Amino acid sequence: MDPGATLGSRGTTGVWPLIHAERTALAADLAELTDERWATPSLCTELTVREVLAHLTAGASLNSVRWLAGVIRCRFDFDKQVAMRLAEQLGATPAETLERFRRVVPSTTKPPLPTLAMLGETIVHGEDIRRPLGIVRAHPVETITLVADYYRGSDLVVLAKGRIAGLRLTATDGPFTTGAGPLVSGSTLALVMAMTGRTAYCDDLEGEGVKLLRGRCETA
Repeated sequence: MDPGATLGSRGTTGVWPLIHAERTALAADLAELTDERWATPSLCTELTVREVLAHLTAGASLNSVRWLAGVIRCRFDFDKQVAMRLAEQLGATPAETLERFRRVVPSTTKPPLPTLAMLGETIVHGEDIRRPLGIVRAHPVETITLVADYYRGSDLVVLAKGRIAGLRLTATDGPFTTGAGPLVSGSTLALVMAMTGRTAYCDDLEGEGVKLLRGRCETA
């Protein structure tokens, strides 16, 4: 599938409403979370769900100039920059963390990344939060397909293209398909999450290629 064909007449500016919709849905899903559940480990190594939400807030608050300034300040240690920006947005309480995120729901500010990468970050990190909490969102298939098409050809920010090399991925709920080799099939969301290294989502996939993909997720 051609990613450009999937994007169609929407264009990159038309991706922002999808990002805003995903942020709105995530804020709603977390509205009634107790303080204890905010401390739940996320699918992001060593981060709680609260910290992942603060990371999303940071990404929506950081333009290219501030991003570069932070990189220089952290002496080009990108992990240190991420940790610094997360801490800036965490707030004193879970309620403040959530309120800070709500404020950036309509934001179109971003670091020097493609807009589709921001959509991917929003969905993937949203699921990093939801899965451990047992929250399920029925993402629009068109939106998830855009993200799958982006990740299949990109190793920017997260390794995805390399992770699925030599495998054939086929969605069971939408038009997404890519690659050649041992089959990996499942929902478009499960494919996206496995492409980005979330081992837990390999449990939702089928096919002779799942074992190889799981191994690549575990060793990333």
